[in-house]
Amino acid sequence: MHELSIAQNILEIVQQSLPPEPAPPVKCVRLKIGEMAGVVTDSLEFCFSVLISDTTMGGAKLEIESVPVMANCKTCGNDFRVEDYVFACPSCSSSDLEVLSGRELQVVEVELADEKVEVA
Repeated sequence: MHELSIAQNILEIVQQSLPPEPAPPVKCVRLKIGEMAGVVTDSLEFCFSVLISDTTMGGAKLEIESVPVMANCKTCGNDFRVEDYVFACPSCSSSDLEVLSGRELQVVEVELADEKVEVA
């Protein structure tokens, strides 16, 4: 279950992004996770909740935005959403593609009780 190590990394990223003590409580951690990232979101949410249960982040929630797999056809220039992992252009059937999105695994925002901290 690699979701546990991902949850640990998210926790470290959040802790590094917090202002110096005393930091306001973390309300929410927003993530972008691509459909091809290989992350089981239910498992990630469970692991994250277990890791933060005895910390100052105890009440924090994970908000996960799923990022679809998008590709660009190098043959005809068509941008399209990859459905059912069929990597062929729907316009010209070419498989000469560039994947544009869908592999993301990013912490994009940490919402504190009083303010928001952008994570780059």
